[in-house]
Amino acid sequence: MGEDLNYLFNPGSIAVIGATAREGSVGGVITRNLLTKFRGRVYLVNPSYTELLGHRVYRSVLEISGDVDLAVIVTPAPTMPKIMSECVTKGVKAAIIISGGFSEVGEEGAKLEREVKEASQGRVRILGPNCIGVYNAFNGLDTFFIPQGRMERPKPGPIALISQSGAVAAAILDWAARKGIGVGLAVNYGNKLDIGEIELLEALAGDDNVKVIVMYMEGLKYPGEGRRLLETLRRVTRVKPLVVYKAGRSRSSGRAVKSHTAALAGNYEIYRALFRQAGAVEVNNLMDALEVAKALATQPLPRGNRVLIITDSGGAGVQAVDNVESLGLVVPELPQELRSALSKSLPPFASTANPIDLTGSATDAMYKFVLDTVLPTSHVDMALVLAQMQLPGMTPKLADYIIEARRFGKPIVVYGISANEDAKAFKARLEDGDVPTYDRLETAANALRALYEYAIVRGLARPG
Repeated sequence: MGEDLNYLFNPGSIAVIGATAREGSVGGVITRNLLTKFRGRVYLVNPSYTELLGHRVYRSVLEISGDVDLAVIVTPAPTMPKIMSECVTKGVKAAIIISGGFSEVGEEGAKLEREVKEASQGRVRILGPNCIGVYNAFNGLDTFFIPQGRMERPKPGPIALISQSGAVAAAILDWAARKGIGVGLAVNYGNKLDIGEIELLEALAGDDNVKVIVMYMEGLKYPGEGRRLLETLRRVTRVKPLVVYKAGRSRSSGRAVKSHTAALAGNYEIYRALFRQAGAVEVNNLMDALEVAKALATQPLPRGNRVLIITDSGGAGVQAVDNVESLGLVVPELPQELRSALSKSLPPFASTANPIDLTGSATDAMYKFVLDTVLPTSHVDMALVLAQMQLPGMTPKLADYIIEARRFGKPIVVYGISANEDAKAFKARLEDGDVPTYDRLETAANALRALYEYAIVRGLARPG
């Protein structure tokens, strides 16, 4: 990660300019977040106070004697050029401008935005304006100004999120926290006066805590950005998987994008071709993006597109085949010698063709037998396990057998919609063992599709 952006994600000290203790205010939430969670030095700046929440308050960033790596600014837009000049004088390395009222509101705001950029003299890197900033689960940096009760924070994890929209970022992080998905870093860049998705992608590609990058994008803003973005995406996807959801696909939503962050949505087909050329995995919503990222962060890449399906329900198996094959993957019929080997230890009424239907007699041991018999062969490249934890012969112990099957070096994902206590324990053990679980067959199939697509990008599989 470049040194200047490292100060954005990993500062040693922060100045909150516009700090306040006022309940229900943006500045109040940010002030409390940083004072209670950030594992570095926090300075409070506001000329209206001398003390807040038991901490000294400075009239200006210039009064602070220690170094300031990052300024978090929550004052009204017209004050920003003067404050930025003071940050330059102080030697602040980076700034997050939370406040709105800039180019997203029209020409007057755009003029003010330009004044802020001029005041920075290129010496203070700026995130925003009109953004909610950075969430870093590893060091407690949290400028997301939604109170904890209204937005749960996800646990530290290998997924990073870049979002052009602050509200979208907050909503998806809340959803991820409630689903138990680990998102270690999240950043919303708003109007991208300075720092945009291109530099953020490069920074996260070099961060050892990040295994998968998810990007929510509305549109580009400046001339020449498209080519720069394509070049950056190509570099990033050679290092780490990138999952993208592009909003603003229709003409009407494009108008909404422009009024939101002053970006241009553009022709969606151009973006779609750009993502395909770059090797990014595109999805149709942000929830799928994080679910797919979960598989990319935990599973090995397959060498082909052939899927083994194991189920305890014939009907669910048929649906699984439909979902898998609709995405260009294959559910191959297993050769007769392998089916004969399976039949010797499975009930006589079990189907061994693929999908392998263990029927209502399914037990943990049967699943283990199928995984141990089929996964090591050259006939399949990955596995989709359907297990509802409703049958009497199945227990949460099955999770341990599935986790053990990771030794064969092929990706495994698990689908189940049951919510009984055994099902909850089963899913929890799988997630702890780095096997992703899904409650929608479409999402499970999409995760396998993403693994295969990224294996092609990395040269481990051929288009099939």
